[in-house]
Amino acid sequence: MEFLLILSITLLTYSVIIFIINKLNKMRHQNCYLLDYACFKPSDEFKLPTNICGEVIHRNRLLGFDEYKFLLKIIVNSGIGEETYGPRSIFRGEEATSTFDDALLEMDECFEHTISDVLSNSGVKPTDIDILVVNVSMFAPEPSLASRIVNKFKMREDIKIYNLSGMGCSASLISIDLIRRTFMSQFNKLALIFTSESITPNWYSGNNRSMMLANCLFRCGGCAMLLTNDPKRKNQAKLKLKHLIRTDLGANDEAFNCAYETEDELGHTGMCLSKDLPKAAALAFVQNLKTLAPKVLPVTELVRFVMAGLYRRSKGSRGGGSNSVNFKAGIDHFVIHSGGAAVIDGVGKSLRLSEWDLEPARMTLHRFGNTSASSIWYALGYMEAKKRLKKGQRVFMIGFGAGFLGNSCVWIVNRDLKDEGVWKECIDQYPPKTLENPFMKMYGWINDQDI
Repeated sequence: MEFLLILSITLLTYSVIIFIINKLNKMRHQNCYLLDYACFKPSDEFKLPTNICGEVIHRNRLLGFDEYKFLLKIIVNSGIGEETYGPRSIFRGEEATSTFDDALLEMDECFEHTISDVLSNSGVKPTDIDILVVNVSMFAPEPSLASRIVNKFKMREDIKIYNLSGMGCSASLISIDLIRRTFMSQFNKLALIFTSESITPNWYSGNNRSMMLANCLFRCGGCAMLLTNDPKRKNQAKLKLKHLIRTDLGANDEAFNCAYETEDELGHTGMCLSKDLPKAAALAFVQNLKTLAPKVLPVTELVRFVMAGLYRRSKGSRGGGSNSVNFKAGIDHFVIHSGGAAVIDGVGKSLRLSEWDLEPARMTLHRFGNTSASSIWYALGYMEAKKRLKKGQRVFMIGFGAGFLGNSCVWIVNRDLKDEGVWKECIDQYPPKTLENPFMKMYGWINDQDI
């Protein structure tokens, strides 16, 4: 009898110890680390200065002075500079007649450079990759781009691949969320993400104003990111993922229809950006922050916000003296999607950010344009090149995409960062004295023409 009792206690103790060890081991492996990332910088021969942009606009025979004036206003206020990049088809004068092979070549050049760079910089071989996620919203060939990467880099047969499309400018954070969730059940894994947008087959050649906006803002670019949950690699990592929040307003018809791919009356395909887009972005932003705020802000700031709100109600205050949460109390750096000057201004106003906080997003827009889901990585690269990111600091990322999607995350800087990446050759020139582009000086005469 005593033997059975001792045996039972021993087995129970052993089971408890094993359970605790497994639980601790699982928690230890559920962290998501960003080992490194590499953004794409095309060849200088594919830069889109003012004169070439003017030639592209002039080639569209459907445009008249009315459309010229509209485009001039948009481009002058866009925040985009002289050194963004366009696809090869533009420089051949074939943006309206680009081929399938042209689109594949654009993607091949981007992923070959970025993936090779991130693997080389991290000391990782292609055969070490366990998970691959690719997100390119508006180009989905068969075999998939993910399979194309596996073939190019000769990755393992048991690699798990995911190919996302249609997720828009917030897709890279969706990819990270997919990796994060996979890491919860798989230990010691290496995951590779490639994010870009295909400009070549999606150039709009019509005269619908809502669809011409995309041509003014979107440029070639992309990024490859390497993530892991292997605790042995944590000291090598640049960032550690702390929180990730996703907001989907797809059930809201107005939000759903504010950004979508369609055909115009003449059959020209393009991305339509409606006047409801800023409203949808603001709604997604607010909903996202409602979930994120309690996770990142100190109790003192949350209490201050609540008490200030109660005080305003007791005084019957309706107008000025707005009461908003001070996100700087819990966040050190803000990485904002460089979707356009209006997007950056809107986020900055909502969060009461300074020009120093907004500088990375503005400079990214000026130097590289809107590179869709990869734009936040160019902005992060700017911060790193400026040596802003110090160990222990918190970095907030926010991106918006068609659907309508608003996704954000918070990273913890794992060590002092100082890589210059794609900013290496120009970081000392930023910020410039002015962000004005030469369009008004060169084409301002259009406003004097009678329609």
